[in-house]
Amino acid sequence: ILRRVDRIYRPGDAVEGVVVVSAKAGWTHKGITMRVTGTAKVQLSQRSVGLFESVSSTAQLKPRELLRTSLEVSPAGRFPDGVTEVPFRFEVKALEGVELRESYHGVYVNVFYVIGCECRRSVMKAPLEREVEFIVEVPTSSAPPADGKSFSIAPENLENIRSSSLPSIPRFKITGKLHRQACPINLPFTGELVIEESEAQVKSVELQLVRAETVRHPESGTTAREATEIQNIQIADGDVTRNLVIPIYMIFPRLFTCPTMSTDDFKVEFEVNLIVVFVDGYMVTENFPIQLYRFK
Repeated sequence: ILRRVDRIYRPGDAVEGVVVVSAKAGWTHKGITMRVTGTAKVQLSQRSVGLFESVSSTAQLKPRELLRTSLEVSPAGRFPDGVTEVPFRFEVKALEGVELRESYHGVYVNVFYVIGCECRRSVMKAPLEREVEFIVEVPTSSAPPADGKSFSIAPENLENIRSSSLPSIPRFKITGKLHRQACPINLPFTGELVIEESEAQVKSVELQLVRAETVRHPESGTTAREATEIQNIQIADGDVTRNLVIPIYMIFPRLFTCPTMSTDDFKVEFEVNLIVVFVDGYMVTENFPIQLYRFK
């Protein structure tokens, strides 16, 4: 059991807690050991596996070790009948020459920190094992400029549309502003949106948060990029009033987002898609790359 209920720590913090042992009628043991590991693990989609195998003899990517600590919590002895609490303490410190990365649970990239505890018993009894994950936050020493971005969406601004098809597209104009493109991860993503005109009825307006995970093969240098949805929220429903300011507000989910990361092995970036869906089934999507960071 960790002392901090939220299980959140930063580099240099001391992790304190207790190992709780419930010993019915009491029993002897050969000691309790603890192993703390931090790992950045990369896996590939089926499409990326084929890409890597075409340029290299292996598509397997080794996990990168970020943190490793071992300690003896209790020497060999005997636990009395009832519940015994054994305290432990260690420091969140990266391996030499390695930089800690923030906890992150993605689809193809995962960074996790785990406490593993083992109580060895007699030869005829299996050891008792338990694992607990704790969360590591890695703040930056300086914040990037908080520059906003204005946007305007109209048929003539759309990509992947032939100029000959423009006359058949119902006229619309959507304007707005993102308050920040470099976003503190612990603050909401905000902005505003205005549908100034639209000949077609609007069905809904949605905000989609996307992660773009790029994996690099260490031998060939080949990269594979996969974009997946994290969450999709609706910010307007129905044929909204024209020239009405619609607020944009989205919370970044913990663990499924992290500060934008770039290493030799992988890269994790984030994007926001603004999606306007019309009643006739057509939809318009505007993509905004964003940078996430955690400031001290």
